[in-house]
Amino acid sequence: MRVELPAARQEAHTPIDDLIALGGAGIMVSELGGGPEAVRAAPGVVRLGVHRAGPLPAGPLEAFDILLSAEPSAPRPWVGVRPERLDVHLADLAARVAAQPAAAAAAAQVLRTTLQVSFDQALVVESLAYSMLLASEGFRTWRVANPPRDRAPDAGPRVLIEAEGPILQIHLNRPAARNAFDARMRDELVEALAFAIAHPDAPAVELGAVGPAFSAGGDLDEFGRADDAGRAHLVRTLRSPAALVGQLGARMTARLHGACVGAGIEVPAAAARVTARRGSFFRLPEVSMGLIPGAGGTASIARRIGRRRTAYMAISGADIDLSTALAWGLVDAEEVAW
Repeated sequence: MRVELPAARQEAHTPIDDLIALGGAGIMVSELGGGPEAVRAAPGVVRLGVHRAGPLPAGPLEAFDILLSAEPSAPRPWVGVRPERLDVHLADLAARVAAQPAAAAAAAQVLRTTLQVSFDQALVVESLAYSMLLASEGFRTWRVANPPRDRAPDAGPRVLIEAEGPILQIHLNRPAARNAFDARMRDELVEALAFAIAHPDAPAVELGAVGPAFSAGGDLDEFGRADDAGRAHLVRTLRSPAALVGQLGARMTARLHGACVGAGIEVPAAAARVTARRGSFFRLPEVSMGLIPGAGGTASIARRIGRRRTAYMAISGADIDLSTALAWGLVDAEEVAW
């Protein structure tokens, strides 16, 4: 499949374009038939397998990062779409890889390894790749086009914690910013989760949020502000809400509603049980910014829905509705009423 470069890159040739021309980055689309497929591509190439009609291919599929099928109900690891929309999805994925080839490659490469190591090790691998991308041309270009705003700090606690009978309830509490994750919210959430882990009664724990959205994701005004990417990696792995959510094991339930974007699905996906209210939707937008999910999503979401559907979410940036999330296992049950 031939993909047109974004207009800005057509006007100014960059070193990444040479890598794409040499086959070291970009996307390779393979039309899959009934037999096994031999896939040979450089590690930096996103490998997309396509099924258009007939029985789903039964051959080895491990080489592919994303598997797209024109059968809407195709089972895991496939992403099923309506037949008339298949080429639209293909073109969109190809364009998104062309726009951010380094981030798309990093997302695919991290996801190829995430299920081969422990959850905690997978979080470290993700953070290393995320820190590397903070210095990439793709992220710098996005940051210039979307400069951070200087805003007055909002008062009040970012996280609320209270005991409701036998349940310890933790709520994100930044509704005016749609519960966007900033460093302060991360740190307060880490403290609340650490308190829950150490609680002598080992109560059940519920994670929810105040306001119309569970979380709109990371606070974009903080992206890239760390003055030392190496130190930021160490902080990210030391103070990881997703790691602590995972440590709570069967005690932990995440109760979601509204927008669950970026960290707003990456962190709760580490919970033993995830429920969501009708109208909730889920999105991983980071690749479009020149990054990868950095709040644990390549580890937590992949363990729920598999690495190929996670790669689709990350590279496409598509909204996943509640019915799809339930079918995939990203969400365990719908909350009819609270």
